[in-house]
Amino acid sequence: MSAAYAAPDNHSPATPPTTHLRLTRRGRAVFTALAAVPLVLGVIGIAVNGGMAAAEGSAGIGAAAFDYVTIEAGQSLWQLAESVAPGQDPRDVIIDIVNLNQLSSEAVQPGQRLALPADY
Repeated sequence: MSAAYAAPDNHSPATPPTTHLRLTRRGRAVFTALAAVPLVLGVIGIAVNGGMAAAEGSAGIGAAAFDYVTIEAGQSLWQLAESVAPGQDPRDVIIDIVNLNQLSSEAVQPGQRLALPADY
């Protein structure tokens, strides 16, 4: 009977032995510092970019002075572009006016008030 009986194997290769991770005080400090570095860099990046955007925004407020025109009956953007910037290509002036006023097309209506770019 002793030859046929085998003792159960508690250390089979299917179940690896469990180990517990224990961090020392210095290990916890290093782990915390490594986790905090990306957060600190992100905050610094946002602060730098946010500060630059705020400076650009405050400078843009004083510089945003526009001349306004009211479209008359029969007047087109082409005629307006030729009158406000005679030395410029009217197509470029029209593009600037459309972009500045956020127009969906180049069609204008009599009585419509448009802002003119400060360049002209």
